[in-house]
Amino acid sequence: MADAVVEQVPVTVLTGYLGSGKTTLLNRILTEQHGRKYAVVINEFGELGVDNDLVVDTDEEVFEMNNGCICCTVRGDLIRIVGGLMKRRGRFDGIIIETTGLANPAPVAQTFFVDDTVRAKTRLDAIVTVVDAKFLPDRLADSTEAAEQIAFADVIVLNKIDLVTPAELAAVEASVRKLNRFARIHHATRGNVPIADLLDQGAFDLKRVLADHPDFLADDAHEHNDEIGSMSFEVATPLDPERFNAWIGNLLAERGQDLLRTKGILAYAGEDRRFAFQAVHMMADGDFIGPWKPDEPRTSRIVFVGRNLNRPQLRRGFESCQAA
Repeated sequence: MADAVVEQVPVTVLTGYLGSGKTTLLNRILTEQHGRKYAVVINEFGELGVDNDLVVDTDEEVFEMNNGCICCTVRGDLIRIVGGLMKRRGRFDGIIIETTGLANPAPVAQTFFVDDTVRAKTRLDAIVTVVDAKFLPDRLADSTEAAEQIAFADVIVLNKIDLVTPAELAAVEASVRKLNRFARIHHATRGNVPIADLLDQGAFDLKRVLADHPDFLADDAHEHNDEIGSMSFEVATPLDPERFNAWIGNLLAERGQDLLRTKGILAYAGEDRRFAFQAVHMMADGDFIGPWKPDEPRTSRIVFVGRNLNRPQLRRGFESCQAA
């Protein structure tokens, strides 16, 4: 099992609203001397694509999909391209998918849940969102996609900071944090973030995230009145797996469109291993990730990132999953 995980190809989804600087950042990744090779999948909305021409000439493998937005019409094409790339596995170290600026990254992430072949051979490493520090207030006012791209991110590049004052930058970062308090934020001018801070982050790997950030799933005492926010809960009593599966299944079925990301580390009754649960909208996945450490409290923790979250309702539901 461990060998299979090692052989999985890491996939980075690069997203961000129109004009945020995604292509500039992608060009940096492709031209810097980091000793790694990447296959690149570019999605552009419209019949005639130009993004592929904006990407610098390299010896990387670049695939363009311009027959629709990746988040709504071309998941099948993405699965086909990724499947084809796997036949040339030895020619690259990872895959970068650049979405159109109008994309919701959730369906891209769901691709790595729903297709067995893709799931077996690739590993969704992180959602990297590029944010325009200058125009973010305008985008949050007129675009739900901009807010969702931020809320869904594992890593956020707060770009073009040279165009704002320190006070404006602080206000923009506060707006980002209201939407996503878990993502790692990097300040940048023309995407000048160290490549090591963007790729091979393991941000979709809860086991690795918790090793680096033990408080990642710590309870959040803050209430957010904004449409998109995050909430986390913790219980000390072991969970009944059947109760949890029934509750989370109903919750995702009823509210899945509003739940952008769900992550949890769960302690099941009678089980010495930790269970990692995660979901993208209605698509859920989970597996045991190793034993609890002898000195580690066996508490169950879960995080929700989404729209119009009801804290009392979510807390009551999670607490109802405790074993008798």
